[in-house]
Amino acid sequence: MNIAVVGTGYVGLVTGTCFAEMGNHVTCVDIDAAKVEKMRNSIIPIYEPHLDVLFERNIKQGRLTFTTNLEEAVKDATIIFLALPTPPGEDGSADLSYVLGVAAQLGRLIRDYKIVINKSTVPVGTAEKVREAIAKTCTVHFDVISNPEFLREGFAVDDFMKPDRVVIGTRSEKAKKIMSDLYAPFVRQGNPIYFMDERSAELTKYAANAFLATKITFMNEIANLCERVGANVDAIRIGIGSDSRIGKRFLFAGIGYGGSCFPKDVQALYKTSQDFKYDFKILHSVMQVNETQKTVIVEKLKQYFGGNLSGKKFAIWGLAFKPDTDDIREAPALYIIRDLLAAGAGISAFDPEAMENVKRSIGDVITYAQDPYEALQDADALLIATEWALFRTPDFERMKSALKEKVIFDGRNLYDLQRMSEMGFYYNSVGRETVSPQIPAFS
Repeated sequence: MNIAVVGTGYVGLVTGTCFAEMGNHVTCVDIDAAKVEKMRNSIIPIYEPHLDVLFERNIKQGRLTFTTNLEEAVKDATIIFLALPTPPGEDGSADLSYVLGVAAQLGRLIRDYKIVINKSTVPVGTAEKVREAIAKTCTVHFDVISNPEFLREGFAVDDFMKPDRVVIGTRSEKAKKIMSDLYAPFVRQGNPIYFMDERSAELTKYAANAFLATKITFMNEIANLCERVGANVDAIRIGIGSDSRIGKRFLFAGIGYGGSCFPKDVQALYKTSQDFKYDFKILHSVMQVNETQKTVIVEKLKQYFGGNLSGKKFAIWGLAFKPDTDDIREAPALYIIRDLLAAGAGISAFDPEAMENVKRSIGDVITYAQDPYEALQDADALLIATEWALFRTPDFERMKSALKEKVIFDGRNLYDLQRMSEMGFYYNSVGRETVSPQIPAFS
């Protein structure tokens, strides 16, 4: 099939590349001419494991092309994916200006039957708005459907190529047939394609992300309670995760969720509930708890250092909102950095992929280290904000010699309590006993 993908962010680029990998001819559109030129030269603009191999192969074989010209992209395309940003407004509502702006342009460009697909996460009713925007100037038959993505950054290629399910919102029989053919190679192992109405498909994406965010937040609340009653959140996670009704995933306590999906989608769903005069109390609590959780590590630092962080130097390991991505949107590390700088502290940070993005965002107000151990040099404490694999088995002796004090505040619970005690560290994690050299763990 001939496919156009409008927007080359995480969703658009993964979508276009993976469809090309299955033999389709895909043209990706972006208004950023410099970005398009780099992609034409096989320079991938994002970090996503395994995407680079597919990206380069399909460019080389001519199935994946890039342009700034929307008309050129959609002329021969039967299917047009809209993978455009929907940033949250101050009230949490999703900004649809990019989506509706392109829809208006498509109305003047569509000359034969096409399917226009909302791949972006959009509020309930967006398919109708897109349809109206196109219909103002379009004189031929077209369909607008909802096909939300369920991609995890760091696993996006695997998620796309082997989806748990595909959700498609449309009442058009013609569109159903075409979409079934399009996704057939991805569901050969029997995973389902669910057809439903457009509004249900739109709400399905928000409901899924809001539920997972709630699950994470619930465990963070349990972790906070654990610290007060002397329980261990890891043991509790194992105990409840074995219940098939609950499941093992998204039960890890930490310093809150971030990224491009959970914060935005929870806010947008809450705003939708307000628009329809429904008080969604659970989501309101989820947002409040997560906001507090992001900087709980700063409050712990203040307690440890007697309330004064001025003049202290802290090392931060991890800047991305999660491992295996360079995405820093709503990353807890950024909130920690903000509060530490406001308290007069200095910061040296290391992240294997996200440092350039942070530098573009906040500049040189912190120091960027070349490796994890350089960040530790003469630091009063180490703060762990992202659970990158390379942080899981560090050289602890090298850490001790680099740090001014053998103090670790771990927002991701990477290390064993007993070992940290034996190594002589003061080790404060989330929802577990605080370890100090004088008081062995589990004593």
